[in-house]
Amino acid sequence: MKLGIFLPNWIGDVAMATPTLRALRGHFGPEAQLIGILRPYVADVLAGTAWLNDQVFHHPRSKDPQQRTAAVAGKLRSLKLDSVVLLTNSLRTGLMAWASGARQRVGFVRYGRGFCLTTRLYHPRQGRRYLPVSAIDCYLQLAYALACPPESRHLELATLDSDERRADAVWKKLGLPSGDQVVVLNSGGAFGAAKLWPSEYFAALAARIARDEQLSVLVNCGPSERKVAAEIVRLAKHPCVVSLAEEEVPLGLTKAAIRRSRLLVTTDSGPRFFGVAFGVPVVSLFGPTHVNWSRTHWAGELCLHRDVPCGPCMRHTCPLGHHRCMRDLSVDDVYAAVQRQLGRGRKFVAA
Repeated sequence: MKLGIFLPNWIGDVAMATPTLRALRGHFGPEAQLIGILRPYVADVLAGTAWLNDQVFHHPRSKDPQQRTAAVAGKLRSLKLDSVVLLTNSLRTGLMAWASGARQRVGFVRYGRGFCLTTRLYHPRQGRRYLPVSAIDCYLQLAYALACPPESRHLELATLDSDERRADAVWKKLGLPSGDQVVVLNSGGAFGAAKLWPSEYFAALAARIARDEQLSVLVNCGPSERKVAAEIVRLAKHPCVVSLAEEEVPLGLTKAAIRRSRLLVTTDSGPRFFGVAFGVPVVSLFGPTHVNWSRTHWAGELCLHRDVPCGPCMRHTCPLGHHRCMRDLSVDDVYAAVQRQLGRGRKFVAA
């Protein structure tokens, strides 16, 4: 059995796909070959896990011609796949699945690609609008269409020894305490500015955690978020608030840093799901996105949002310019959630 799996293009969505990967591996067994087709920048999300036998990198605009659509479609055809399951919704990947020659092609009917599929699933709708359903549940529906038995929604990730050694070095360099005495703040997000909580709010929160809870605070960042992380540290003005702004920040380091933390406070972005997967209590801050699209069904996560007349708008930037969905979420509100999560302990029962 050879099964090709088109994985999502976003870090958080790949984490939300892990219950489905676990279901597919459990159902088809160790003899099956599970081949992931994915963007190269999300590969490190799955580093250390054992569900996939092989990976095929696909990026339509890659500088490497072997990662572009035509070359990847040819490679998939040469693999002689028996089945393909599409966790993506694009017409492009639907056409690639059809061109692969796989006899069974399972996916949701979106963007006119129904003719590419042999097993068609449909998102629930109200009129012309799709109803918000967690990606975890949508992905699992694809596994169930392949006769997989019911599977836990628990997200599952791993770190490599090299990730942990890198985190050890960062902990030593920044003077962070061992044990569960570090709170990680994740202020970024690839979706766009509308998801971001103001830097001055994060700084005020960090200072309160360091001063009143006697905990160290590490501000996480991606390569494009260094200035924001450094600004949060500058505004916090507390020696126990530090950041990764001056460090190399591979995804594995972010996973390792969150895995060993006491608590994660995060925007609705990829690292949020690392906290869920590693059993770290999480406070997630929502603005323009509907919580139900990415609900984790996990008792260890506390989702905060403010009801505003214009939201959730699902826009990358605030179309009205006031950004109230995030600015109305006060530091006092988030700090109260932090205290609640700190009081509940480090580990929770998985969904």
